[in-house]
Amino acid sequence: MKIIRAQYLGMCFGVRDAITMAKERGATEPLTILGELVHNEMVLNDLRNAGIQTAQHLDNVLTKSVMITAHGASERKMQEVRDRGFDVVEATCPLVHFAHNSLKKLVGQGCHPIIIGKRDHVEVRGMTEDLAHFDVVLSVEDIQQLEPHPKFGVVSQTTQPIDKVRELVALIRKRFVNSEVCFLDTVCQPTKQRQRAAIELAKNVDVVVVIGGAHSNNTRELVTTCASYCSRVHHVQNAGDLKPEWFLDNDLIGITAGTSTSDVVINEIEHSISVLRFERNCSVHA
Repeated sequence: MKIIRAQYLGMCFGVRDAITMAKERGATEPLTILGELVHNEMVLNDLRNAGIQTAQHLDNVLTKSVMITAHGASERKMQEVRDRGFDVVEATCPLVHFAHNSLKKLVGQGCHPIIIGKRDHVEVRGMTEDLAHFDVVLSVEDIQQLEPHPKFGVVSQTTQPIDKVRELVALIRKRFVNSEVCFLDTVCQPTKQRQRAAIELAKNVDVVVVIGGAHSNNTRELVTTCASYCSRVHHVQNAGDLKPEWFLDNDLIGITAGTSTSDVVINEIEHSISVLRFERNCSVHA
């Protein structure tokens, strides 16, 4: 067995900055993160071990300062936090801010807003909660349900695969040929890099191990992408998820990871695969 890594993988700058901000702020005062700072359980455990609290609802917050996650939040939600007497600490990724601002720009131009993404995802909720009218789409069926408007403004959740986004935009334009469809690309660069690198990896290996949180959208998208090019793809959160039967003696094994996965976890999993390879070789020659 041989192991290679994708050219681009693992934690992006937005996640690194959010984690650094949380730890630095948490070292100086009690801090509660509203929701999951990132969708990675090992990162969340690390924050909890640093004494940083988490809460899904403001009713459960016991600290003065409340951190908004890297996924962002609506102005309405942040104002609610302030109105209830908390200090807002905003860890929103700058590229999520760009998506919010792009959507505001399109709405300001009189466009009916469409967001390509997962309707119940925290990032999408943050983009839509300030809007009176909007649509969220992620499939051909969703587009078939859209009502006509003179102008559509389309943006995307930052972690959607750009090829999928462009296909859906093309379908919107095809369905509403008499409407103006304005599309602003808000898929973040780290997502694009990791998607492209995952495709190249999956094309050239026998098995792919995708590392990331079970609830991480960009990690699940990497799994889906790799499965289009490689028949053996496995999603793991930590080294304990690995199974020896996934790997054969002469396999070329590819590793990629979502944008909330730390280098420590990637290194641990690569090491564990190497140990499996060593143990397999020992058993063969015993």
